[in-house]
This record gives sequence, structure tokens and C-alpha cells, in this order.
Amino acid sequence: QVRLVESGGGVVQAGDSLRLSCAASGRSFTPLAMAWFRQAPGNQRESVAAISFMGANTYLADSVKGRFTISRDDDKKTMVLHMNSAKPEDKAIYYCAATQTTINASGSSRNYDMWSQGIQVTVSS
Repeated sequence: QVRLVESGGGVVQAGDSLRLSCAASGRSFTPLAMAWFRQAPGNQRESVAAISFMGANTYLADSVKGRFTISRDDDKKTMVLHMNSAKPEDKAIYYCAATQTTINASGSSRNYDMWSQGIQVTVSS
């Protein structure tokens, strides 16, 4: 079965940086669009960033624009979220998502049908 496996979560001091990685595994599986979402306790899931197949286009939520960046390596089937200038409100469980139905970057969760189990990011003030 296709899996999306995350790594790099943990505790980061406010103002510092953290990098999350998401690796897609599965025989003959090639993810097209990929994205990051997050969910804090008591809150709804929200979009963070997205990247198109081949990485030509990206999407960043207003809450992270100017601080976070997203990139990918299609040969390794890996996507990376670069979290810079972390803020306490960035504390959440972060999810990696992917799809084989579209190549476009999108912040809508409905466009993705493959999800990781989530990884915790805690920002210490």
C-alpha cells in the first residue's frame, strides 16, 4: 500500500527553524501535486503549503507566507517544508498529502487522497 512517511518533527524555539520531510513509498507510485496541512488541538485542519508536480508552482497560506518555503525532489519522491521564524501558533500536527489526479498546487484538502499519519511540531516560547 502507498505510504507517505514524515520526518523532522519535534520541538523548536520560537524564531528558529525546523525542516519537515515527506517521503512517498510504493511500487511504481509517482505523486503529482503534494501539500502540507496542519491541525492544532481544537482547531480545524488548515492548509500550509503546496507544490505542483516538478515544483514549477507553489502555494503558501497567508499565515506562513514570508516564513515558510516548500520544495521537492521528484527523483527521491520527497517533499520538504522549510519552517523559518517559527511562531507559537505554528504548533500543530503536520500532515503530508499527495495525489495522482492533478499536477497543480492547491491548498484545498479535497484535492488530495493520500495522507500521512501526521507529525508533531511544538514551538517553545
